[in-house]
Amino acid sequence: MNRVIVLSALALGLAILGMATLNGAVIALAIAPAIFVGAALLDAPGELRLRAERVLSAERAGAGAPVTVRVTVSNDSAQEVQALIEDHVPGMLKLVEGQPALLVRLAPGATATLEYTIQGSRGFHHFNRLHVTATDRLGIVQLRTSVAAPGKLLIVPEVMRLARLGIRPRRTRVYSGTIPARQGGPGVEFFGVRDYQPGDPVRWINERASARFPGSLYVNEFEQERVADIGIILDARRSSDVQGDGQTLFEYGVQAAAAFADALIGQGNRVGLLIYGNAIEWTFPGYGKMQREKLLRALARARTGDRAALASLGDVPTRLFPARSQIVLVSPLQPGDAPAIIGMRAHGYDVLIVSPDPVAFEMAHLGAMASLATRIARVERNSLLRRLRHAGARVVDWQVDVSLAQVCHAALADRR
Repeated sequence: MNRVIVLSALALGLAILGMATLNGAVIALAIAPAIFVGAALLDAPGELRLRAERVLSAERAGAGAPVTVRVTVSNDSAQEVQALIEDHVPGMLKLVEGQPALLVRLAPGATATLEYTIQGSRGFHHFNRLHVTATDRLGIVQLRTSVAAPGKLLIVPEVMRLARLGIRPRRTRVYSGTIPARQGGPGVEFFGVRDYQPGDPVRWINERASARFPGSLYVNEFEQERVADIGIILDARRSSDVQGDGQTLFEYGVQAAAAFADALIGQGNRVGLLIYGNAIEWTFPGYGKMQREKLLRALARARTGDRAALASLGDVPTRLFPARSQIVLVSPLQPGDAPAIIGMRAHGYDVLIVSPDPVAFEMAHLGAMASLATRIARVERNSLLRRLRHAGARVVDWQVDVSLAQVCHAALADRR
């Protein structure tokens, strides 16, 4: 509408100037802008009645996977519409192909399609509205409006595949699984020798033990394998995060939590997730593919926070996890975290710590700028890890430039 005002003011000014100076040529100059204004007003867009429908090639995708967005706009007005249609791409998404804008002329009842490809990092990404700028044929009169085109895209964190993890919590559940239960019964690994009982298979008979005691029969007993209760704790404290060159150590922690959740659920265990940072986000334990999807969705939403009440790991509500179960703590670790972890061990929990190395991560971005500080930080971290190992916690010290699968295979191979 500003262009109409400018042209109208120009035509009026020229007409007044021409009449004041009695100059017909100046008055003639006012005719052209007046004609433009009149034509624009006659062709100005009226009430816009547009309808939009958004379709995504996938409503759930992995990190970095391309997703095609297709928006169809229909003209339900009684007149032809010439418009610039612009879509708003959420800030965490990156445009890969195409453009989220389209200049189009729509006849009554006609449709136009806007299509482009995006990719992005984990999280929930919401699409809301299209911005439409309708104009006349001369582009003088503009009418701006928005059209609802809702859509939602879930990008889950990358899941790294891990081999079978050798964990042995003190307490297991009654269902058959892959974790040694410290009890004799049906299984694969040798557990001991006992007296023969009616119904025992003949192939279980231990000939050497039976030969040493004439008149008696002894059979081999195997160790039962069951599933276990496992709680994954992701450290989302902002003070634990290290950033550099657009990367954050917290993202590697999310990847590690996703990898362990996938591997442990794949072994049939009952797995829950606690994200500890700005708030306590708890995903109730469960089994199977549905539980895996719940955990990945929770990790997709995970963000760091610095709430003062949750600054220490001592405030972690470990009572959410069954007694004597397995706890997997994913954390870079801070100097004051040792007492809380030792307290978990004192309460009977088996603790496995997956610790992305903050010292190596930061040095990869600083280079040799802080060599003395690096040596001091390395000594402090090694002392902390040694103290935790002496308390009975298993520690996976992960330098993130090395594959997590490789590190876990070396540290957590299933050795009986």
